[in-house]
Amino acid sequence: MLNIEKYAAIDIGSNAIRLLIVSVIEYPGKETQFKKTSLVRVPVRLGSDVFVKGEISEENYSRMADSLLAFQLLMKTHHVSKYRACATSAMRDASNGEEVAHRIAEKTGIKIEIIDGNEEAALIASTDLDSYLQSDKVYLYVDVGGGSTEFSIFEDGKLVTSRSFRLGTVRLLKDIVDDSIWVEVKAWIKRSTKEYSYISLLGSGGNINSIYKNSGKKIGEPLSYFYLAAYYEHMNQLTYEERIVDENMNADRADVIVPATKIFLSAMKWSGAKNIYVPKIGLSDGIIRSMYTDKTKA
Repeated sequence: MLNIEKYAAIDIGSNAIRLLIVSVIEYPGKETQFKKTSLVRVPVRLGSDVFVKGEISEENYSRMADSLLAFQLLMKTHHVSKYRACATSAMRDASNGEEVAHRIAEKTGIKIEIIDGNEEAALIASTDLDSYLQSDKVYLYVDVGGGSTEFSIFEDGKLVTSRSFRLGTVRLLKDIVDDSIWVEVKAWIKRSTKEYSYISLLGSGGNINSIYKNSGKKIGEPLSYFYLAAYYEHMNQLTYEERIVDENMNADRADVIVPATKIFLSAMKWSGAKNIYVPKIGLSDGIIRSMYTDKTKA
């Protein structure tokens, strides 16, 4: 018998808040399908408060609460049966993160889980990568966010190791990433990839998705290191205003695109990867998968 349920994932990041609604389709004898029904992104940049002042401002709390009230109504309209809201780097670093989560729950009814970097990396790694991972290849999966970047190594289609670092686009914009973080990331990548003679990157996050969309590449084709390096040089020479006007970028993308590209390029350089694949999956997809896995285990 055909069974269709709608699940929702709320990803409260440092650069934006996202709502992903997915139709989970079950039919006896068939593999479960996950069809994206709706994706809404609101550019509430919590990291701008937290990474400089250490707490979420009242203004951003208000914007966040309004966004989640809207998400609550959208989930109701879509008849969502299950949801999970996860907050990452900005809220876990905020001195008032738990207080804000409590206030949000009282005002909107949405309960927020503030997850640590390891759980974030594990959720991202739990996404449906089967169609992208070739058994004879090794991949470094890089998910770049506003407050942190998660790195995972996949070999023979299986997760080998993962690590989260406090290296993100909003932190870089605010110039609050110490050089020691870059040194630590470089050492981890080199140590984790040194035994492999050939490695490819998998990139996720809004910035690499934007770059890929504008590259004109067909779905499944990778971006080369040389393409990404040329893109970085071009964008780095443009002003913020030029990226918006001449490159047709959204205002909240035009400033973070350069630091994001720098992170991906650095990961490619230190791992020796010549190509980066962009499967367009991330934390929200992992949240959906985690809810479905919990259901099947119950």
